[in-house]
Amino acid sequence: MDHPTAPDLFAQAGQAADELQTMQDFIRWTVSRMNEAGIYFGHGTDNPWDEALLLVTHALHLPWNLADEWRHSRLTRSEREAILDLVVARIEQRVPAPYLTGVAWFCNLPFVVDERVLIPRSPIGQMIEQNFAPWWQGDLHSGKPAPRRILDVCTGSGCIGIACAVQFPQADVELLDISFDALEVAEENIHRHELQERVTALQSDLFSAASGKYDLIVSNPPYVDADDMHSLPEEYRHEPELALAAGDDGLDLVRIMLKEARQYLTDDGLLVLEVGNSWPALVEAYPQLPFVWPTFERGGHGVFVLQARDLDLLSSID
Repeated sequence: MDHPTAPDLFAQAGQAADELQTMQDFIRWTVSRMNEAGIYFGHGTDNPWDEALLLVTHALHLPWNLADEWRHSRLTRSEREAILDLVVARIEQRVPAPYLTGVAWFCNLPFVVDERVLIPRSPIGQMIEQNFAPWWQGDLHSGKPAPRRILDVCTGSGCIGIACAVQFPQADVELLDISFDALEVAEENIHRHELQERVTALQSDLFSAASGKYDLIVSNPPYVDADDMHSLPEEYRHEPELALAAGDDGLDLVRIMLKEARQYLTDDGLLVLEVGNSWPALVEAYPQLPFVWPTFERGGHGVFVLQARDLDLLSSID
C-alpha cells in the first residue's frame, strides 16, 4: 500500500483544521493518518491510539490520562493547528513522539529528552521497579542491605541511574557518558528530580572516570550491529548514532565492559547490561560465562545479569 505523500498529508491537515471540532475528532484523525502512513512505534508507545493521545494532549497542555468526558471538548483554531503541526512532523519527518513533546516516561518518572540522547525504553526499568530481585539477594525490606553505590555507564539521559536513585533512596549514583551533549541532558534530569546531593554525572569513556567499588553496575550501552543499523526504521535516524552503533556484531563496547567491570564491583556486586538483538553473538563469544536472561512482563529482551564472582571466570578466557 502506498503511503500518503507530503502534499496529501498537508491537504488532509488543512481539511482537518477546517472541519474537525473536538479532541476526540483529532485523536481519531491522527490514528487514521498514522495507520495510513505505516509509521513505526516503539519509542514510548506501541500503537497509534496511545501515540495520538500523547500528541493531542501535549499540544493542548493537558495530561494524557485525562477523564474521557474531556475528549468531547471543542477546540479553538489555534489549538487545532498546534495539534496538526505535531502530527504532521511525526508522520512526514518520522520524528519520534518524545522528541516532539520533549518528555519521555521511564519507571513512572518524566525525563527531559531531545536528539542528544536516546529515548528511554530499556526493559531494565522493570528490573529497577522490582529492586533487581531475585538477583540482588535482598531488597529494601530484607536482611541484605540495598545497594549503596550504583554506577550507570553510557547513561544518556540519565534515566536508568536516576530511576535507581529514586528506587534506592540511600544510594549514591554516578552517571557516566562519553558525550558532553548527553551529560547536559542528564544534568537537567538530575535537577528536575532534585537529586543533586546523591547523583553525579561525569564525562567518561566507559569506566575511565569510575572510582572505587560499586554494589550495582547497570548499563544500556550501544549494541546495534551493522546489519541492524542498516535496517532500522526511520524514527531511529533521529537518535544519536553514537548511542546505537557498536560494530559488526554489536559487541564492541560490551567486550571492554566485561573485561573491566569486575575491578569496579564489590564481591557481592551485580552487573546488569542490555545487549538487545546482539545476545546470540554474546553467548557465542563468551560460552564460559553463566549469563542469566530475565523475562519481562511488559516486553523487551536481551538484558543479562552476572554476579561479580561470575566475571572471575574471564581470566580463563584470556
